[in-house]
Amino acid sequence: MKRLTMRKIREALRLHAGGLSTRKIAESLGVGQSTACDYLKRVERAGLSWPLAAQMTDAALEALLFHPTGGPNRLVEARPDWPAIHRELRRPGVTLSLLWEEYRAVHPEGYGYSRFCDLYKRWSGRLTPVMRQHHVAGERLFVDYAGTTLEVMDGATGEVRRAQLFVAALGASNLTYAEATWSQGLSDWIGAHCRAFSYLGGVPAQVVSDNLRSGVTKACFYEPAVNRTYADMAAHYGTALAIVLGPMADNGSLPARPRKPRDKAKVEVAVQIAQHWIAARLRNQRFFSLPELNAAIRVLLDQLNDRVTRHLGASRRDLFEEIERSALRSLPAEPYVFSEWKQCTVGLDYHVEVDKHYYSAPHSLLREKVWVRFTARTIEIFHLGKRVAAHARTSSNRKHTTVADHMPASHRRYSDWSPARLKSWAAKIGPNTATLVAVILRDRSHPEQGFRSCLGIMRLAKPYGPEALEAACERALTIGARSYSSVNSILKNNLHRSSRPEPAADGPAIQHGNIRGPGYFH
Repeated sequence: MKRLTMRKIREALRLHAGGLSTRKIAESLGVGQSTACDYLKRVERAGLSWPLAAQMTDAALEALLFHPTGGPNRLVEARPDWPAIHRELRRPGVTLSLLWEEYRAVHPEGYGYSRFCDLYKRWSGRLTPVMRQHHVAGERLFVDYAGTTLEVMDGATGEVRRAQLFVAALGASNLTYAEATWSQGLSDWIGAHCRAFSYLGGVPAQVVSDNLRSGVTKACFYEPAVNRTYADMAAHYGTALAIVLGPMADNGSLPARPRKPRDKAKVEVAVQIAQHWIAARLRNQRFFSLPELNAAIRVLLDQLNDRVTRHLGASRRDLFEEIERSALRSLPAEPYVFSEWKQCTVGLDYHVEVDKHYYSAPHSLLREKVWVRFTARTIEIFHLGKRVAAHARTSSNRKHTTVADHMPASHRRYSDWSPARLKSWAAKIGPNTATLVAVILRDRSHPEQGFRSCLGIMRLAKPYGPEALEAACERALTIGARSYSSVNSILKNNLHRSSRPEPAADGPAIQHGNIRGPGYFH
């Protein structure tokens, strides 16, 4: 309520001495009757009467009316601690109404609820947008990459590489984490999240991410497709993901609008602070490794989080320890092991390809879509959410890793054979047979295909004899034949007994004066 001027209060005192009623005085002053009554009661409590003393100044009159005991105003004494109230609002379940009730319990003659809310709104309006928003403690962690890059020099070559600056900020306390990574790729993106959780010592209920390519595989306005590895990491830590694509602010349940930094002020301001407080301070320093750069970043990061903010009267770390640490979820017993996901179709040879190597799946899944989860050491194949195969990861050698149980029954009778065993058997027949078997195994796209041909050739030794088979294999190599059917045809038609094909003649095929011949070059 706006206070009347001392001139009008003097006029009310004069009219009251003249015998006018409170209603008439209120009409004369243009105020409500209750307001006029309040001022007259103040005059009565102060022991004043009309006419006032000549030396009674407006300042002295105001002091008497609004400081009747001669001490501080009761409302000045009962002034709320707005920074503390702002911090308390970030605790789960705490409302302004509850805080007002607690305030009035301590100060029964303090502000009414509407005045209390109005004064808080006026005080909070002076805060920056990021401080003004009411984020519940432990609820959200905002993550993004800064636009600024940092230089790292290779001491051996002098080559300068650009490192990216990852930034994360908690919603309630503004506690900030930052680190440098070589790229914004998936492995660096996931690793930075894991190290951020470790720095915080806990996990928030939700991670709010920008529309980064590493986090989203399909940018859709309504249903963005989150990268499977990113979702796997979130599930491991028991947190939820929100991708910044849509039309709501970062203190709502839907993402913020693209190119609208105020909608996602928390992370945008955290990025700006990281650029000014960290990147700008390191601009003239030279670093020769990423760990060296991150060590320098950690020093500045601790200074930033320990710095007392002007408006709230506390540091980010103080707020974190006071209201947010206890609200975070516990870290899992083991840190997340980075893994990638790939959707594959099981081939006709009941194998899937991962990084130029082939791993078997149950043969019943031929041409089915499966998900493959692969780490540095393992390969796991999932169909309809169920793991159907697991393998140790092998180098990229274009070879096959096959589990016997995955093979069709028609293939299992060959499972005891190996390339080494086949070559060893072929060598007992003769060198040409050994060479042909080696060529067949090398040329086939799948081992079973080669095994079948080699085992078929092996059976030919029984009806035709080892010598005939050796001669047939020699002819097959000469004419470029690479199959069981070719060797069988040679033996059937007795071509192994005929004269060998003539090799190509040495020297030019055509004699001509313009052909120089080998002597020209010596």
